[in-house]
Amino acid sequence: MNQCSGFVYAQANEYPNRPIKLIVPFPPGGTLDIISRILMDPFAKSMGQPLIIENKGGGGGSIGANETAKALPDGYSLGVVTSSTAAVNPAVNPRLGYNPIVDFTPIINIAATPNLLAINPTFPANYYHTFFNELRLNPSKYSYASAGTGAIGNVLVEVYKGITGLSMTHIPYRGAGPALVDTISGHVLIVVDNLPSALSFIKDNKLIPIVVSGSRRLNILPDVPTFRELGLEAANLSSFYGFYGPRGLSKEIVDKVSMTMKKILEDPAIRQKIENTGAVIVANSPEDFQTQIKSEYDMYLKIVKNHKITID
Repeated sequence: MNQCSGFVYAQANEYPNRPIKLIVPFPPGGTLDIISRILMDPFAKSMGQPLIIENKGGGGGSIGANETAKALPDGYSLGVVTSSTAAVNPAVNPRLGYNPIVDFTPIINIAATPNLLAINPTFPANYYHTFFNELRLNPSKYSYASAGTGAIGNVLVEVYKGITGLSMTHIPYRGAGPALVDTISGHVLIVVDNLPSALSFIKDNKLIPIVVSGSRRLNILPDVPTFRELGLEAANLSSFYGFYGPRGLSKEIVDKVSMTMKKILEDPAIRQKIENTGAVIVANSPEDFQTQIKSEYDMYLKIVKNHKITID
């Protein structure tokens, strides 16, 4: 074993011996922030070191993703990876400054979650068909909020518009939290978001869900149709959330973080907290997660090309 590999191995055996930073590439209040904070304390307890969450919003998640890509591969700076940062945004904008396939080391896919379109209660509709007719009769009257240009919600709505011929103006935010705040306050009347971050507002009747992604209707939203059942399969796009690190992260560190997270996700109390947000736990292997990321990226490259989606 050469000196360099011996150093990496020793470092991995001692890992971690100081706090670990976790970069969340969106502001507080969004799904990533919610799930990361559910996992923060049990992860810190299992690893024996604090987990410090840093929210780095902007650019549809690309600012935080770039910071993770440029971090030292020592395991002390990890990131939360999403469909938006690993597949959607790079497919829309190849000039982000990172390559989602070669610049990162996948660790574990934590959970998958549906996306949905929701409206402010003052919108002149309260279920899908009246929503559709309102947009059809008033082209270009309405705007929709998303977590940012190139985020999965942005692409989902652009695909939806292409299929249906409807028109909405995109208003990008620095994350789901700010987008939701402006929608429930009435500054924007339509929002596209992941279910976990929107769910509390739906339960409080501050948002009305209109249509959701998924293979079938959700038990938590039994009256809300899916894009699939409406014949809009191309817009039936879900999200994933996981951990990754920069390129070159050692297998020993990857395996330690992955196995720690898997054990945490086996805890019934933790599972319940995550599933109560509307997410479904995945907890796959680093190798399977790498394959999934590549597959999703290739899929969104085709979607962007077929639907002629460009940056706003």
